[in-house]
Amino acid sequence: MTSRPRRDVEKPQVEWLTAEQVESWLSVVRLMTWLPWSIDQQLQRDSNLGMVEYQVLAKLSESPGRTMRMSSLAVVTNASLSRLSHLVKRLESRGLVSREPDPTDGRFTNAILTDKGFRVLADAAPGHVAHVRSLVIDVLSPEQLRRLARDTDRIMAHIDTSAAT
Repeated sequence: MTSRPRRDVEKPQVEWLTAEQVESWLSVVRLMTWLPWSIDQQLQRDSNLGMVEYQVLAKLSESPGRTMRMSSLAVVTNASLSRLSHLVKRLESRGLVSREPDPTDGRFTNAILTDKGFRVLADAAPGHVAHVRSLVIDVLSPEQLRRLARDTDRIMAHIDTSAAT
């Protein structure tokens, strides 16, 4: 730096939250904390799967050939590649997923849902869906559910996910 920063430059003013805005924000924080916890508890109890493990199996089941590149799977599950690698290694040790080099580009590794993994997912899905229904779907009217999706999409549009890709 060739010159000293000016001391007379003021920091931007913070627009503090109103009491109503704080209450709304804290409701969102509680939802972000407790909803994943509740879903994870149900999956662990009923299927011996964590929420992210279930999400990985579900994403693989929806992919052509039940196969995805690890890097793509990391993006859609919002997991770092390192965290996903550890998770897939655990799933692999249980026979639910296998890994192999991508035949079209050996620099990449594919995760593949095994038949056993598909059966575990299929067995877990009814309880998981029932729990999601009881927590979110059935407590909102169809219009409230549409608004929730719209409002969530609006918030997501402002979240910078570029570091995840």
